[in-house]
Amino acid sequence: MTKHVAVLMGGLSSERSVSLRSGEACAKALEGEGFTVTRVDVGRDVAEVLARLKPDVALNALHGPGGEDGIIQGVLEILKIPYTHSGVLASAVAAHKDKAKILFAAAGVPVAEGKVVTRFVAAEAHVLPPPYVLKPVSEGSSYGVFIVKQGTSHPPQELLREDWSHGDLMLAEKYIAGRELTCAVLGDRPLGVTEIKSVSSEWYDFDSKYAPGGSIHELPAKVKGNIYQKVQELALKAHRALGCRGISRTDFRYDDRPEGTGELVVLEVNTQPGMTETSLAPEMAAFAGITFGELVRWMVEDASCDR
Repeated sequence: MTKHVAVLMGGLSSERSVSLRSGEACAKALEGEGFTVTRVDVGRDVAEVLARLKPDVALNALHGPGGEDGIIQGVLEILKIPYTHSGVLASAVAAHKDKAKILFAAAGVPVAEGKVVTRFVAAEAHVLPPPYVLKPVSEGSSYGVFIVKQGTSHPPQELLREDWSHGDLMLAEKYIAGRELTCAVLGDRPLGVTEIKSVSSEWYDFDSKYAPGGSIHELPAKVKGNIYQKVQELALKAHRALGCRGISRTDFRYDDRPEGTGELVVLEVNTQPGMTETSLAPEMAAFAGITFGELVRWMVEDASCDR
């Protein structure tokens, strides 16, 4: 039996604070399950730290660049330390939303129309007819995302800020009005479908995700049965299209307004979903009868190299 687990947390990305919360929750749960746990706040010396620790498994609780884009996964492959979540290739592709969309479309997973532009081009003039969304191709937690509304005279000029830190490539996508749905996949099993309702914003921005009371999670989502099942099917299809492993979470937009289009599209797959007990994926696991302790135990027991 695996005894010593290194929980990788923190890191160098803009999602550091979120990762520290995920990592601490996982570490406590693993200790409750009887594992020996070392909390590793990941820095540039992570390979040396792990080579010295020699853990049986690394539970990856990192979020954002460096943690969910194949980089830490490559380090763990070199060190031959079995790890949780997706491997190098799936992590790298999922972290680049434009590349992931190509694979989704090839697998028959519906996506929003869009194109990749530089932030400088996006700031000059509308790159799509409003309303549309602009988001960095490789960021998470809604950092650097703008909704350009109908009737807006010019694009967001924040894109030109000197302290911009979200990369120069932006994905511009048609804005899909309606509901925000999400569904986690555990191994090869889609879990329940949650509707995310933002309390203080019209979309699921950073504050909605992480501020206390910023959003309401409605599980199971109150959508027609055929749509609920379709979301589960598409979440599994997207998970498989990227070659994900362990646990992932796929986000959707569904336009079921009376005057709406009925569109259901996949926005992205999160290969490192939030892992506090009240995060979306653990909530879905709990709804399926899997406690948080059982979930992290499963993740550790599922860990391997060459994922």
